[in-house]
Amino acid sequence: MNIFKNIFKIGEAQANKTVNNLESSIIMAEQGIRDMKASLNKSVEAMAHVKALAIGSKNERDKQEAKAKDYESKATLILTKSQDGDITIADADRLAKEALAKKEEAQQHANRANADNKKFDKNISELKNTIETIKGNITNWENELRTLNARVKVSDATKNVNKQMAELDSAGTVSMLERMKEKAAQDEALNEASGELLHTKKSIDDEINAAAETTEAKLDDDLGKLKERLGMKKGNT
Repeated sequence: MNIFKNIFKIGEAQANKTVNNLESSIIMAEQGIRDMKASLNKSVEAMAHVKALAIGSKNERDKQEAKAKDYESKATLILTKSQDGDITIADADRLAKEALAKKEEAQQHANRANADNKKFDKNISELKNTIETIKGNITNWENELRTLNARVKVSDATKNVNKQMAELDSAGTVSMLERMKEKAAQDEALNEASGELLHTKKSIDDEINAAAETTEAKLDDDLGKLKERLGMKKGNT
C-alpha cells in the first residue's frame, strides 16, 4: 500500500523536473490501480465464498440442533412407554441410552457448525473492512491520477507555448514586427505632413494675383493721399 502513496507523491517531489517523470508516474499509478481492482475483485469473490460457507454452517448447526432435540424427545417418549408397560424397562433403558448418545453426537456436530459459523462471520466482517479500504484507496488514487494527468496537460501546454515563443524569437518575427511598426509610424507621419502641404501650398497664379491685389490697393491708397494734398475731393480724377 505504501508503494502507491510513494507513486502519487512523485508529482510533488519532482514538480520542477521534466514531464516524462510525471508520465512515468501515471503509468505506474494506472498499473497500481489495475492491480488493486483485481485484488478487490478477488476479495469480493472470497467474501462471497465465505458467505456461502457461513450459510452452510448455520444450516448445519440448525439441522444438528433439531436432530439433538428430536433424539432427546425420543428418549423421553421411550422412558414414558416403559412406565406404561408398553416396553420393558431394560429395553427402554437401552434404547433411551442410544437416543441420548445420538443426541450427544448431534449436539457436538451442532457445536462445531456453530463455531465454524462464528469464524466465518468474523472472516466476512474482516473482508468487508478490507474491501471498503481498497475501494476508498482506489477512489483516492484515481483522484490523484486525475491530478497527475492535469499536471501533464498543463506541462505539455506550457512546453508547447514556450517552444512556439522561442521559435518566433529565433526566426526574427518579433524584430520584424517591431520594424513594421516603426515603418508604419514613419509612413503615417509622412502622409500627415504631405496633407498639410497640400492644404497650404498655393499655385504661381495665386501668388501673382495676391501680389497684384496688394499693389493695386496700395496705388489706390497713394492716389487718395495725393488728391487730398492737392485739395481734390476723393472720386475726382
